[in-house]
Formats: sequence, C-alpha cells, structure tokens
Amino acid sequence: MKRLIGVATVLLALTACSDPGADTATVGAVSWADPTASLSGVKLTMWAAQNSNTVPEQVVAAFEKATGADVDVVTIPDPYEQGVQTKVATGDKPDLAFWQPTASMLTAINAKANLQPLTGAPWLPKLAPELKDITGLLDGTRYAALVTSPAVEGVYYNKDVFAANGITELPKNFDDMITKARALKANGVTPFFEMAGDRWATQWWVQVLLADAARNGLWERINTGKETFTSPVVVDAIKKYKALIDEGLFNADIKTAKFEDQGAALLDGRAAMVVQVNSFFGQLQAKSDTAALDRRIGFFPISPSGNVGTFIPDQSNALVAFRTGDARREAAARQLLAYWMGPGYQEFVTARRTVSLQPAVANPAGVPKALLDVHASLGTAVGSLQVLAVANPDLYINLADMIVGTMTPEQVAKATQDQFAQLAKAAGAPGF
Repeated sequence: MKRLIGVATVLLALTACSDPGADTATVGAVSWADPTASLSGVKLTMWAAQNSNTVPEQVVAAFEKATGADVDVVTIPDPYEQGVQTKVATGDKPDLAFWQPTASMLTAINAKANLQPLTGAPWLPKLAPELKDITGLLDGTRYAALVTSPAVEGVYYNKDVFAANGITELPKNFDDMITKARALKANGVTPFFEMAGDRWATQWWVQVLLADAARNGLWERINTGKETFTSPVVVDAIKKYKALIDEGLFNADIKTAKFEDQGAALLDGRAAMVVQVNSFFGQLQAKSDTAALDRRIGFFPISPSGNVGTFIPDQSNALVAFRTGDARREAAARQLLAYWMGPGYQEFVTARRTVSLQPAVANPAGVPKALLDVHASLGTAVGSLQVLAVANPDLYINLADMIVGTMTPEQVAKATQDQFAQLAKAAGAPGF
C-alpha cells in the first residue's frame, strides 16, 4: 500500500502511451477456455512486487501441473508501479501482473490500450455480491481480477490497552474515538501512532475523515471540477488531522517514526490505536502468531458518522492480463485467472490463510479475527480517493510535509489540487 504513484510517473506513462481515452481494440466478450485445458508448450510471465511475489506460488504450481503451462513469476523492484509503467511505456509487457485495480491506477497503466478486458469472467457469479463490482472496472469495462480481500482504511487497536483503561465499547464514530483518545492520554497512554518518517500512511487520517463526504459524491464533484482539494470540506479534514497532532494525541516521534516502529508500538502496547490498512496487519503477523494477535489486536472501521470503512485495494489484491499480441498467450493468461478463481481457489485461500471472496468457499482455519472484521466491513465501506477519483495526487507527501512543519493545511490542499489537475488533464478527464 505504500507504493503510491507520483505525478511525474503517471505523466511519463500517459505521455509515452497512446491516448488513454482511446481504445485500440474492440471491448466485448472474450472466450474463456476450460481452466484445466492443456497448455503444453505455453510460457507465461507474471510480474509481482516484493510484497506480492509469494502470493501466487501455490496456485501457479497447481496450474502448471494441471495444464502443462510454464509460468515465470518475475519480481519488479520497488517502487513497483513506477517500474511497471516505465517498462510498459517502452513496449515491455508481461502476460499478467499484480496491479492496483482502482480507476485511477487502471488509467495510469492505460488499461484501454494495454490490458485485456475480462468481460464475462466465469468466476464473477461466484463472488459475494458486494464484491463483484467493488473494483477492477474502468468506464464500465472490467480489466482486473480481484483475488484477495481489498484493503480497508480503519483502526487497529490494542485490546489490552483498551481494557486496562476501562474502554469496554468500541468507538461509535470519529468524535467518540477522539473522546476515548483524550481519556487515554489523561492516563499517560499514547492514543495514536503515526509514521510520518515513511509518509505513505498519513493520508489515511484525512480519507477516513472524508468518508461521509465521499459517500455523498465528493470525489465525483472533484473529478468534474465542481469542488477541489481546496474546498472547505477537504481543508477542514486536513486541519482537523493537524489539530489532533498539535494536541499531542500522537507519538512524540511522529516526524521520524517509520512503518516498523508503528507495528512494534501497537503490539507492545506503547500506543493504543493505529489508522492503517491491511498491509499493516501483515507486519503484525510477521511479528506474532495468530493466537496472540487474536487476543491482543482488534479492528474497527471509522468515519465521522459511524463505523464506515474506506476501501482501497492495492496491487497485491488483484491481477491484470496484458494485450501482448500473442493470441495463444492472451487466452492462456485468461485461463490462469479462471483456474485461480475457479478449481484452484479453495487450495489458494487455504494455502494463504486468507479470507475467501466466494460464499461457497469457506474461510480456512487460521485467518486472524482482525482480518475477518476488516473483510466484514467491506459491505458498507466507501471508496477511497484512489478508488473514486480520476487521478491520485501526492496527498500523503504533502501531509507528511505538514507534519514536519514545512507546509500549512492550506498549502497541502493547493499543492494536491495542482497535481490532481495536471494528472486529470494528462488522463484526458473532461474539464481539465
């Protein structure tokens, strides 16, 4: 989740490719072979990031055994999105790749020109109804296959710290959370831990504060220029975040603290809460076992009006299939996806101990309770900036600069809007 594309990178990809609004092939029904049909002699390449390259291990091995195909998983060094876009812009394409399935990032990869449409994918009717169209679409066409539960912006908390300080009910809304945070501070506990040294998570606070506005069409209005990042609703969210920091509700080393520090602080009880996404829990899993995490770490979604999450699928959640010009390989890439989400899906979720996206496929034993709670929040969650906006500006960098004292909230809003307008224009969005 920390791999958030910057303005220069998106502009590089969009200017190096054809018009992102122009489709270079007919987007219609595509054929789907039997998932286990023979693919002897076919070699596929799949690109993955350093945090997603182990995700396909089991299913790729099973697919190779079932079909005779040869699948090579290639790790693209960080920053992953920049590396992928640079390669694609020069004509270097894999058959499949992990990719953030949001509209802004599908636009950034020039999906209409570079990706195969996954129209009529055979696994779609098997997905939980609330997940079928939650992501992976651009202008009504499906280009990405969701394979794991999308990330959600929400609050991870230390159950022991809550209990020791008399908090017996989870916060019912954002203001209730802040009231509880102030009580924790009065007891000598650090309520929240932030990692401005690594910067990328700073935007989660502003986005959960904007959850209700997002549900009421904020990003659609920003997409069309009816509102901007300098509008009061966004500026007020940025100001509120800064005010909470200035109040001392965060860790004293907020300016320099990093991702690893954040996980350790929550596990050790040196902080009560962290606003984060699913990749944060992956860090906790690397530090502790499931039984201990179930005892000590919980999750709740949050928004100004209640317990509403903000979903933000990342590149480890989904795959895309590229248009390579080789019809046999393109069909084989679709077949791998159909196998993954079809006959190979139960073994995949079991091997990964991950939440099932299909009601007919049971969750395996050993999925942590917090991740089940994250997944359960998706049914009422609202899309993030990355999901609903036409472009993804560097809000997190600007917020980190605000935390270290080099930008004001108003400057954060203006710099973010300027970048957004530049990105939206490059993407061919009307009105920019």
